[in-house]
Amino acid sequence: MNTALGASSIADERLDRYYNGTQRLRQMGIAVPAKLRDFETMVNWPRLVVDALNTRLQVKSFLTPDGKKAESILEGWKYNNLDSESRIAHLEALIFGRSFVVVGSNSEDPQHPLVTVESPREITVDIDPRSRRISRALRLYGAEEKSALPWFATLYEENRTTWFERTESGRWIETARDDHRLGRVPIVMLVNRRRAGDFRGVSEMADTIDLTDAASRALTNLQVGQETHAIPARHVAGASKGDFVGSDGKPLPVWESYFTAIMATQNPDAKFGQFTASDLKNFTETIRFYEERVARVSRMPLFQIGPSTGNPPSGDGIRAAEAGHVQLAEEKCLQFGDSWGWVMGLYERFRTGEWVNGNAVETVWHDPATPTVASRADAISKLSGGKPILSVEGAWDELGWSEARKETERERMEKESLDYFTVKPLNVEVADDAADGSE
Repeated sequence: MNTALGASSIADERLDRYYNGTQRLRQMGIAVPAKLRDFETMVNWPRLVVDALNTRLQVKSFLTPDGKKAESILEGWKYNNLDSESRIAHLEALIFGRSFVVVGSNSEDPQHPLVTVESPREITVDIDPRSRRISRALRLYGAEEKSALPWFATLYEENRTTWFERTESGRWIETARDDHRLGRVPIVMLVNRRRAGDFRGVSEMADTIDLTDAASRALTNLQVGQETHAIPARHVAGASKGDFVGSDGKPLPVWESYFTAIMATQNPDAKFGQFTASDLKNFTETIRFYEERVARVSRMPLFQIGPSTGNPPSGDGIRAAEAGHVQLAEEKCLQFGDSWGWVMGLYERFRTGEWVNGNAVETVWHDPATPTVASRADAISKLSGGKPILSVEGAWDELGWSEARKETERERMEKESLDYFTVKPLNVEVADDAADGSE
């Protein structure tokens, strides 16, 4: 398992560089000399592709096998800050093709087991091809540098978890053990683009890396072209070096003009001229071509990748353009949703000591599309014939309110109801003359 982790580290390092935009171009020197690497400009489309998809993946709720909302699971979700941590798990899976979530007991608060997202660059696993569950996992961590050896290790097995520490001599010693007798390894893997029998996963950036390199070369060549051909070069004939002097009367050391500088000489035989500047449109059109290719393989709307036209797209145009991207996000929801169901099933097992009906927890996602609230409400109203289809509590759920906020609103509504039905005495002042019976 240690060997497998080391074998994947080189590929993972490359993917990490492309996401961060710190990769370097290969095969420099054909169009641009190697000495001109200062002009090297990278296009960070891989990060754009990953982040655009990740923003559409947001877990909304969980349902138990009987179709009811799993309140205890939602409480554990909030306790472990998984609204934000789940985004990290999705991000790592989209970058590296896989990510891992670990569930464990919480000595400080046994009623709320710990759920943590761990780096896929630190964990390697063995998977049972029949049950498709992890049968053993190893985590190596604590390295001071990426190239250094790790100082700590954790071995996860079906009935126990063991912690190790590396000594100065390189020997591993056991430091702690938890015989949880769970019957399962408390780690769940989120796999991106999983194939039958293949659990390694594929990075969402895989189809855009070569296109990114090609566009970066074109942009680098454009940079060099700006410096060497975009400004009209000037020439002079019939003059010698001594004809050009500065204000101090001394000959100028360099013969050249740049931008709007004007060369002058008293030599009547000297003739000045300039060459036509190069048109760099071929570079910009090439980059635009690569943008279209990235949009196709990522299913992203072109206006999210390259420059948009003068007129912004309409609402219907945006929805039509992003339809393929939304469908891709829905596919990810199906794949990652199963994994989150397993995670929260493990959470309940640690919390109660019992499995949730075979770990059949259903993940509910927010709509990955981007409709407005008004258009969505209007569509629902039309489908129901204009009749109300949501209770007040249901409307609160759609708004994503927390239980604390709901309880506050219940108290306010109850108070308003009591105030409305409470009959208050009228304060009527009787005039003194009316009390005497006079009019």
